Amino acid sequence: MARESFAIGNVRVRAGAARDVELPITRLVTGGDVSLPVRVVHGRDPGPVVWVSGAIHGDEVIGVEVVRELIATLSPKEFRGTLVAVPVVNVLGFMAGDRYLPDRRDLNRSFPGSPRGSLASRIAHLFMAEVVAKCEVGIDVHTAADKRANLPQIRADLDDPGTRALAEAFGAPVMVHARVRDGSLRQAATDVGAKALLYEAGEALRFDDESIATGVAGVRRVLAFLDMIDPDPVEASPVSLESRSTGWVRARSTGILNLETKLGAFVEAGDRLGGLSDTFGRRVRLVRADRAGIVIGLTRAPIVNAGDALVHIASVE
Repeated sequence: MARESFAIGNVRVRAGAARDVELPITRLVTGGDVSLPVRVVHGRDPGPVVWVSGAIHGDEVIGVEVVRELIATLSPKEFRGTLVAVPVVNVLGFMAGDRYLPDRRDLNRSFPGSPRGSLASRIAHLFMAEVVAKCEVGIDVHTAADKRANLPQIRADLDDPGTRALAEAFGAPVMVHARVRDGSLRQAATDVGAKALLYEAGEALRFDDESIATGVAGVRRVLAFLDMIDPDPVEASPVSLESRSTGWVRARSTGILNLETKLGAFVEAGDRLGGLSDTFGRRVRLVRADRAGIVIGLTRAPIVNAGDALVHIASVE
């Protein structure tokens, strides 16, 4: 018996096919339509329904490339289950190269949304109704905030056995047990019963090969774990370090920062991470690790004020 077609928006995608769908969001003041772009890969054989999304923050472009490269590797005739791929969720922010929507709202603090709320709330509601409500598992791709960089990492509820298994299958260098934030996609998805992973890697408005390749490979390992695709026969599954506690080392003085550590470095409490100098090069203060662990985030800003976050360290078990 043939598998049923997959309904999304006002279209149906037949089994064994892939189709691009535009979900209407709003209209520009010039009269043009703005839509949420979605690629549905509806496998010939039954299986789970999974979403992968990028650019909920419009300047976080790595997710767009992860989704683009991922779907290029998939054949709907050989796929089991359904993938709903959304490369750009915050379309207006993405077009402007801006983290936020035009009204300065953070889309990832606007879930589950409302059909009659703010623009952010309406987009969140659309995404929940047309994507999340149809899926059992989701992977949301993010990068560090402006002027920061992140080591590839998974953030998830590691106390939930099903979610933990997915995080382990992804195989990022680090998986962080992270609480959900009010209004986030991960919280809203969890509330309706979906298992959600958040993949963090790289910098805003920048592509980098390691972050993209790690993301694509990780999503494919999750799909293989769910038996939606065949596993890579030659790839050994990497083992993620687990962290239950992370913290930022903050500047204790204002100055010009010279970091001497890098993403992925292992440090001990008291290790020298860099230094702060004045504009004449006189050393103002050293920057030292406040805990043992692995560096999972860094500032890229050379000019810092007292209290600014400099180095993000995850304690690992």
